[in-house]
Amino acid sequence: MRLSTKSRYGLRALFDIAYNAGSQPAQIQDISRRQDISPRYLEQIFQGLKKHGILKSKRGPQGGYCLAKSPEEITVRAVIEATEGDTLLVDCTGRKKGECSFDGSCVTQTVWEESNAKLNEFFDSVTLKTLCERGESLGIKREQDHRFMYFI
Repeated sequence: MRLSTKSRYGLRALFDIAYNAGSQPAQIQDISRRQDISPRYLEQIFQGLKKHGILKSKRGPQGGYCLAKSPEEITVRAVIEATEGDTLLVDCTGRKKGECSFDGSCVTQTVWEESNAKLNEFFDSVTLKTLCERGESLGIKREQDHRFMYFI
């Protein structure tokens, strides 16, 4: 299984929002700069994440993107499924019984089904909150959004 840049960059961008912006909207140019991802490509990725209820956007000068759910509710599997479509290692394991001409006689089918189950279990166990905790333990500095700071 090889994940595309859509899922890898999507997960990095969501981590960035959770880690740096929290509940405040994050602007795409800030995410792009911090994660070294093209803003145009991020816009494309974010459309799929919005469609799947992971991200929401707010227009205007104080707008940007924010998480539609809390970081502990967004799993790596949800991000992969929103960007890739599914997490199947091989197509035959996603089919209904009887659709594959080797159903019931394929010795490798159970290997792929068990692998998918273990991989999905792992992806379900890792959330954005988990990634934020890992970011803290790695010493990644948080960047506060200066649009919301006012000095008197």
